Amino acid sequence: MKKYKVVTLGCRTNQYESQAFQDQLKNRGYVESKEGDKADVCIVNTCTVTESADKRSLYQIRKIARDHSPSKLVVTGCLAERSKAELESLSEVTDVIPNQDKEELLPKVFPEEEWPEFRIERFEAHTRAFVKIQDGCNSYCSYCVIPFVRGRSRSKKVFDILREVESLVENGYKEVVLTGINIGDFGPERLGDLVRKVDKVEGLERIRISSIDPDEVDEDLLDAITTCKKTCPSMHIVLQSGSNMTLKRMRRKYTRQDFLDAIGALSRANPSFTYTTDIIVGFPGETEREFEETLELMKQVRFAKVHMFPYSDRPKTRASRMPNKVPQEVIKMRKAKLLEVAEQNAFLLREDFIGQEFSVLLETEEKPGMIMGHTENFLPVYFPKDNLRPNTIIQAKMISNTPEGFIGENQANRKIQTLFA
Repeated sequence: MKKYKVVTLGCRTNQYESQAFQDQLKNRGYVESKEGDKADVCIVNTCTVTESADKRSLYQIRKIARDHSPSKLVVTGCLAERSKAELESLSEVTDVIPNQDKEELLPKVFPEEEWPEFRIERFEAHTRAFVKIQDGCNSYCSYCVIPFVRGRSRSKKVFDILREVESLVENGYKEVVLTGINIGDFGPERLGDLVRKVDKVEGLERIRISSIDPDEVDEDLLDAITTCKKTCPSMHIVLQSGSNMTLKRMRRKYTRQDFLDAIGALSRANPSFTYTTDIIVGFPGETEREFEETLELMKQVRFAKVHMFPYSDRPKTRASRMPNKVPQEVIKMRKAKLLEVAEQNAFLLREDFIGQEFSVLLETEEKPGMIMGHTENFLPVYFPKDNLRPNTIIQAKMISNTPEGFIGENQANRKIQTLFA
């Protein structure tokens, strides 16, 4: 049998695209290559959002060449778009496919074969499935290389999105995440209208909305999120900095108050709403006071999770040419402080929900004898494994809190125990 291996770095959009490659390959009879097996085709879907992402991408290219000795080693993704010539010069690499041709990757590499449509039917090793609704970005924030490597914003047709969601539900998925590079740009139909249509898909139980800017949480989207039956009371709303001065240098389209207004509107509609976010530390010119403003906002909001990125110069961006670069030792100290505050705040946030009941989608066995899942408002919960299975939704009571997440009590088991008491 023909064998394949796909390695993915970076964002949820890359993860979605890699799953589409895998579904195409399996449809044509390929099986996944195990460690040390020779493969017919290997695909490395790269990232270039930071310098460390570049290094990880190059490491994975060399590792997959060494481990699988593929007949075809195909490199795609954002690093392939930005450094095509450099990657083509690597002796191990046979093909470099830029992002704009990603959906035609396999037909380009193997033109003699017929390939199915580029879409997903499952999401390997996940109990929630990412559904790509949009690609590209028009914002050109001063630090970001993504518009240069992903191109202008464009959206998938609503019919195709709904067909994909229906296919995932037929394959047993209970939760989908609508994702893209900048989903606030989705159009021409409003994002809120898309959410309402996905909400009507029979058999689907949960909808999450991926990363979005606070100024894009308009009244229509707010209405859709808070009135639809399957939308989860949790969102990833991008902050990047709690300082208006830093946000201005970043060329973000919103202010600190815009962010707090979006959070406030959602929390008034549902007090159980929680938030995750992205924050950059050490942006050029960031003063100690500007960094403190970010910490103050974090303490005010209490994020369920913070994705922290130390600033990294990216070629072609305005920020790479800015003066007053923050020294690496200062960035390192700020990174450590921010992560410490983030963990403390997440713990305090969970404390507010001790004793309450939530539905929990069970996911993985992360600790021996324990299975982990997330509440509808995206708080992590651990249970004794017992007879619990992944991709199952249970009702659970939050009985205690740990630095990693809640310890939960399966209410179905409690009811059975009560019956036989």
